[in-house]
Amino acid sequence: MTEHDAFAERGRSIEEEYFRRKDRELVERLRQADAAGHARDEMGQRTGLHDPAMLQDLQELGFTPDTVGLLPLVPVLEVAWAEGGITAAERALVVALARSRGIADGSAADRQLTEWLAVRPEPAVFTRAGRLIAALLTSDAPATLGLKAGDLVAYCERIAAASGGFLGLRLGSVSPEERSLLARIASDLETRQR
Repeated sequence: MTEHDAFAERGRSIEEEYFRRKDRELVERLRQADAAGHARDEMGQRTGLHDPAMLQDLQELGFTPDTVGLLPLVPVLEVAWAEGGITAAERALVVALARSRGIADGSAADRQLTEWLAVRPEPAVFTRAGRLIAALLTSDAPATLGLKAGDLVAYCERIAAASGGFLGLRLGSVSPEERSLLARIASDLETRQR
């Protein structure tokens, strides 16, 4: 074999490996797209939302078919985080609400909730979830468990009252930050319910 043949053979080998790697990458992307499509379909069934853009938003926010049951709890979490941290009383109320909404201890949704109780969710979770929640509440999907906008606002008010006001001094009072947030949440849900 001449030196020229060796270089040509090496070049073909590199080229073949390149195309094998590209084929594997393409197959993996197709597999991921298929899995994402199945997850969107399952979330659509669980939420009653069938708008592809909304289902895509859910996925972009990190929701999966196993965690989408947390969606109605997002405003409650936002109120709990309104003053920069979550008190033990707020945590207990959020967990009790989650359990009453079918979030089982140790489930994927419970693990996500535990993370959100420890580390404030990204602002996009709060800002982008509003229209998704409103759409969910107007659907008759099993995921709502009969939850209405007024119920959700009432849960938010209970969380706000549980924090005890500034430095725990006015037990049961609602801070100005929480009061403002409650007004926005109520307005958003009421407006979107129409």
